[in-house]
Amino acid sequence: MITPGPHRPTTTLWRPTGPAELELVRELGWRAWPPRLPEQPIFYPVLDEDYAITIARDWNVKHDGAGYVTRFEVDSAFLSRYPVRQAGGRNILELWVPAEELDEFNAHLVGRIHVVHVFS
Repeated sequence: MITPGPHRPTTTLWRPTGPAELELVRELGWRAWPPRLPEQPIFYPVLDEDYAITIARDWNVKHDGAGYVTRFEVDSAFLSRYPVRQAGGRNILELWVPAEELDEFNAHLVGRIHVVHVFS
């Protein structure tokens, strides 16, 4: 969903995450995503809240004991460099951000990262 930001249009994205990543986001003041681990070459926010809920509830809880869905806004013009990837069904849509571009991606976040759903 594209919504008008205070100075530029933004796009709402969601990210399902586990407790360890969420703690790192908290340490970064809710304003950035932490660097990827060597075995994580891609950062993939999703475009559909229901898809993020499914991952957090069904995967993160099973593997990490808890799952969280975060919501955040990113400058829409910047996001246009990342094609939308369909990872399965019609609503299973992701952006694939290479790990080496995550600092630049974080620089285009608008506002804070918010936890919108918690599962345990």
